[in-house]
This record gives sequence, C-alpha cells and structure tokens, in this order.
Amino acid sequence: MAVKLQTIKDFRNYISSELSGFYSDQESAAISGIIVSKIFKLSGIASMLRENEILAGRKEAGMAVNYCRKLKTGEPVQYVTGETSFYGCTIKVSRGVLIPRPETEELVDLIVRENKGFAGRIIDIGTGSGCIAVALAKSLPSSLVTGIDRSKRAIKTAIRNAALNCAEISFLEADIFKTGSSETIPAGLIVSNPPYVRISEKQFMHRNVLDFEPPRALFVPDNDPLRFYRAILRFAVDALDPGGAIYFEINESLGKQVHDLLRSHNYGEIRIIKDINGKERFATGRKRS
Repeated sequence: MAVKLQTIKDFRNYISSELSGFYSDQESAAISGIIVSKIFKLSGIASMLRENEILAGRKEAGMAVNYCRKLKTGEPVQYVTGETSFYGCTIKVSRGVLIPRPETEELVDLIVRENKGFAGRIIDIGTGSGCIAVALAKSLPSSLVTGIDRSKRAIKTAIRNAALNCAEISFLEADIFKTGSSETIPAGLIVSNPPYVRISEKQFMHRNVLDFEPPRALFVPDNDPLRFYRAILRFAVDALDPGGAIYFEINESLGKQVHDLLRSHNYGEIRIIKDINGKERFATGRKRS
C-alpha cells in the first residue's frame, strides 16, 4: 500500500490532507478525530495522549483510505462510520434515517431538565433513529417511552439503538396521518422533531444533506409547512393526558405560527424557546383540561 500510516498523528495528518478542499480546516480536524476514534476504538483524550505511539498496520491504514474515499463524495461522516454520539448515547445511523443534530440534543436536555423524576409515558413521534426515545429513556429511567415512525427501516434502526444502549422502549410502525390515538396508551409527555424545512429552503442547505439524507424526514411544502404539527396535535387530542406537555423542534422562521397553532388547540403555558445559536428552535405547551 502506498499510504504508510503508523501513529495516530500520521492518521490525523493524512485525513486532514485528504479532506483539504472538501471541508474547512475546522471540519477536517473534527472529522479526523471521529475517524481516528472509530479506527482505534479510543476516546478523543486517549487518542491525543497516544498520538505518537506506533499502533497501526496495513488494516488500519486501509480503513483510513476507504473512509476518506467516501468522505470526499460528500457522504456525512456519521453515515461513513455508521454511528454518532447523542446525549451520551451511541446511536447507529445509516441512509434512510436522519442524522441526529445538536439542536435535537438541546430539545432532549430541555425535556430532561423540566421533567426530572417523571414517571409517566412519553411518546416520541417520528422517532427515526430512536435518538430522542433512547436519550429520554436513559435520562428519565422511571418513564415508559414509546417511539412511533412510519418507516420500517427507521423502526428497525431504533430497535437496534434501544438494545445497544440497554434502553427499554416500545416501538410502533405507524403513519401519524392515519394512526388513531386509540392505538396507543395515553401519555404525560409527547415529543416530536418532525420534518419542518420548507422546499424553498433547500437552496441554503449543504449537498451532503441533500444528496444523502432522507428527504421525507426533512422537507415540507411551502404552502403547508405545519402539516405534521397539525397531525400530531390531532393525535394528541386523546393521546396526551389533560395537563400533559408537548415539545416540538421547529423551523426557526415559524415560531409564531406554531405558537398560534398550539393556542388554537387549547394549549396553555406556550413558550417558543431559542437554541444555543439564538434561533427560535423549540415550542412547548401544556394541554388544558
């Protein structure tokens, strides 16, 4: 093999060099750290402490070459490695399920902070990889979590992630536009990160999202961007207990519309909450009796 890599430092330099021109220096450094951790099964700190040791042979060098080849096509590093970290959990991902975002970790953190000791049922609608359901089941261990998704592939991935993280979760393959709330046990909390990116906003998105991630998990029509929220609120008429709370991740441009939608469905204590970047990213309200 033409590429001779022996130390972790060699790997970092090689990966950064290969990705130059495809990613910024900061992105290349972050990706190289992820790839190194994957190849050597070391934490970030451990890999830094051992970066000058001779640890690699032909197998590891070959893995690095293959990873870089895929990364240079624009394929997201999470799909390349097959996993990502989410709120302290390892989440397996593949094409067909949305890659968990940092904003969604913020949503989970908001729910955990506001519902410490919660012992009721939580329904995660549009569970995808199961990242929200898994993180909530681990962080609120007295709760009973159910994940719902219309994608068979997503449900299989979510079941795998629940097992990987030793999280007890029930999953239901169902379409929220067709599923009656009578099919689930009423819950004290409902959470959802539904599709909310308008078609017209595609032009502002990176190609590694557009070319690789599932469109139906991302996009909604410009003329009906709240269609999933309305469906979820119809479902919640019977599926959410009186006094129960609902939490949404939302399009930063649609905070007022989501607020008004919640109010029109008899929710109180409505809040539109900004994320760490100052964008209106979350909505929550409590169902009136």
